[in-house]
Amino acid sequence: MHDPVAEADPRRADKTTTMREAIATHVTDGATVALEGFTHLIPTAAGHEIIRQGRKDLTIARMTADIVTDQLIAGGCVRKLVSSFVGNSTAGSLGELRRRIETGQPEPLEYEEYSHYGMICRYLAGAQRLPFYPLRSYAGSDVPAVNPDIRKVTSPYPGPDGEPEQVYVVPPLNPDVTIVHAQRADRAGNTQVWGLTGIQAEAVYAARTAIVVVEEVVADEVVRSDPNRTVIPAHAVDAVVECPGGAHPAFVQGYYDRDGEFYRAWSHISKDPDRLQRWLDEWVRGTADHAEYLAKLGAETRQRLAVGEAWSEPVNYGRRL
Repeated sequence: MHDPVAEADPRRADKTTTMREAIATHVTDGATVALEGFTHLIPTAAGHEIIRQGRKDLTIARMTADIVTDQLIAGGCVRKLVSSFVGNSTAGSLGELRRRIETGQPEPLEYEEYSHYGMICRYLAGAQRLPFYPLRSYAGSDVPAVNPDIRKVTSPYPGPDGEPEQVYVVPPLNPDVTIVHAQRADRAGNTQVWGLTGIQAEAVYAARTAIVVVEEVVADEVVRSDPNRTVIPAHAVDAVVECPGGAHPAFVQGYYDRDGEFYRAWSHISKDPDRLQRWLDEWVRGTADHAEYLAKLGAETRQRLAVGEAWSEPVNYGRRL
């Protein structure tokens, strides 16, 4: 369809697509895929679609490797994990990830470990196209001993004592594709986030391609009415996917709560390899898309996770008289 607005300003082109199309187009076998979202806004539905499409040999970058990471590994999608935390978010362990690292069964998992700030610095270096990023927080840490990519360089400037000092550095992280979840975006990809913002913007800017998954696609006027919530601008986004409930079992501030029951159950599911594969067969491979997954969860679960209203006070941005 002829769109004179988009032709006049490509940044306003309609980038909406389905989850199936976004993953099929932008996630290829062997790619490095960043999945970011801290505590809430976790791109679970995108991870499930990667499993459905049978992607292989991926390097997954995720600061807080959690349930969706465990599922991707169990789904046979992941060759290497780059992370700064591994765990089931206060509710237990990740059975498949532990098996791969501790026993190499059914296949070994390559693991590259950083601190949280180390991962942030990698994304910052990637976003700014820097060759490395300096940080002090590895001093006294054992992490450099297990990761040869954490190195030291000599500062070109004198330290407090007048002598050049040694500073730890980490390499840039430039994913082939970054996938993030957010509350809302317009059709061009101007993406708005509130609550914990995490490292999503930096991870998007560091990537060659970016997919934004949102609870709802809204009119341009909604985004323009509250511009300071636009964490990721349209020019950095390649695809916009509307996927309500797409972060479950994580929460989305203002939309639904964290499913604590699911987190507690996951330790028992993932502990048993056969049970884990049956779960994937039923809930991921056996569902056509995330809408079908949500339907299986049932109305009672969705009602249990519903949140009340707590509106933010409007502000006056002013206007030219």
